[in-house]
Amino acid sequence: MRLIIWILKALVFFTLFAFALNNQHPASVKWFFGVEWQAPMVFVVLAAFAAGCALGVVAMVPDRWRARQLKTTTDAVTSGSPTGVATVAGATPSAEPTHPPRDGL
Repeated sequence: MRLIIWILKALVFFTLFAFALNNQHPASVKWFFGVEWQAPMVFVVLAAFAAGCALGVVAMVPDRWRARQLKTTTDAVTSGSPTGVATVAGATPSAEPTHPPRDGL
């Protein structure tokens, strides 16, 4: 099994290496106000991929913070209840979620 995984990793590496060798011709990226960046095509593709990954991670940060805050709040509320269900004085636990609907649904 380790040999198969090693072979797959080597296959991916050599495929990407061949891609880089085949895309060495210069490419130019034209920005605003006449600014132009010239680099080999493989660097342009790599920069676009890295920028997309970074943008995706930054876009997920607010949801991760919200989920972590909700988990921390839920853990703090339910830690005092022996059954694990938080109850308010005079209220009965229900099957309905107490949080607002997500994304307006």
